[in-house]
Amino acid sequence: MASAAEQLASNLNFAAFAKAEDLKKRIWFTLGALLVYRLGTYIPMPGINPDAFAQAFQQQAGGVLGMFNMFAGGAVERMAIFALGIMPYISASIIMQLMTSVIPTLEALKKEGEQGRKVINQYTRYGTVLLAMVQAYGISVGLESGNGIVSDPGWFFRLSAVITLVGGTMFLMWLGEQITARGIGNGISLIIFAGIVAGLPSALGGTLELGRTGALSTGLILAILFLAVVVIAVIVFFERAQRRLLIQYPKRQVGNRMFQGDTSHLPLKLNTAGVIPPIFASSLLLLPATLAGFSTGETLPTWANTILAALGHGQPLYMALYAGMILFFAFFYTAIVFNPKDTADQLKKHSGFIPGYRPGERTAEYIDYVLTRITLVGAIYLVIICMIPEFLISATGVPFYLGGTSLLIVVSVTLDTVAQVQGHLIAHQYEGLIKKSKLRGGKRGR
Repeated sequence: MASAAEQLASNLNFAAFAKAEDLKKRIWFTLGALLVYRLGTYIPMPGINPDAFAQAFQQQAGGVLGMFNMFAGGAVERMAIFALGIMPYISASIIMQLMTSVIPTLEALKKEGEQGRKVINQYTRYGTVLLAMVQAYGISVGLESGNGIVSDPGWFFRLSAVITLVGGTMFLMWLGEQITARGIGNGISLIIFAGIVAGLPSALGGTLELGRTGALSTGLILAILFLAVVVIAVIVFFERAQRRLLIQYPKRQVGNRMFQGDTSHLPLKLNTAGVIPPIFASSLLLLPATLAGFSTGETLPTWANTILAALGHGQPLYMALYAGMILFFAFFYTAIVFNPKDTADQLKKHSGFIPGYRPGERTAEYIDYVLTRITLVGAIYLVIICMIPEFLISATGVPFYLGGTSLLIVVSVTLDTVAQVQGHLIAHQYEGLIKKSKLRGGKRGR
């Protein structure tokens, strides 16, 4: 079976794609949904003075708002109806994952299979609404505190702002689920991907303009492009890297026949935590600067200004805290999403075992031993990928649009989407082979 799948995968070509009508429909649906999302990022929220808000946003562009604006495809900068983006849903999903590890009731639901996952997904949607309402109300109050941003401040504006922003987030959540079900790839990830990639043309044009005016040398621009290609290749390698643990199943007897025991592998990803550690680390580090930006520099004490200066991009303290937080969250999130004891129990339940280790507790200890060591390698990889743009910004002063977090998201989503396209093509070719064999069988019967 594996050799047949590899042979089919090697034969994938444009002719096979042209015959896969269902795949083409899914791709067109995905592109149409992403186009709707991009149009929504240009519809402004009512009651806002765009010029006054743009001026205020520029003062906060280096904080958390700048990062959220990149993930939202520029909707925050324009204060569009999709300004909250899909981040409340991401936050609610992470919170639910944390809660399933500490609340026995939710942990039991998680183990119930498909039905339990549906209940957890429903709780996640409720959490999304709650988080979106809190964030939307905070944004409305913050906009009213700005100078001339809101034309008619008051409860009517706050209510309309909350309804608009929460409605935008819920629509994006629904749109993402529709892409996952009827399109290709993970809908939520593709929405974030589209938001990041949408800013690439302007960022590339700005870099070329700096080269034209002489602010950047041609050699430096070429070196940066070459480094970007190398970094992308490294990300692809590490995101696909796995440590495969050999699993064996004992011999079994059916009637008078003895069947040889099967073997399989337990794949452990090198980077189990994905992009969560850089997102958490950058959000926490940018939060003080964002909060301080709502006040004037004179109202802050001297020690606060000193700390804020030390937490600026390129500063040694910022670099050290950023790297340390990525390491911490890599181990923390991996421990949440992967439980070696549950995996060992599942293997024992299905009579599987790792050679040289007794089923149960010893197997769980060995899996945890391996997972801890590959997570260390994955965490160091995340630190290096995320620190390279920071060092380049500090050394050259070039304002990179794609940081480590966004670059990881773009490459990871691309790999996942391409893998799903290949999976659909393989399934289509299998269906074609089955139909041909049935037709041949029918002709022979006649």
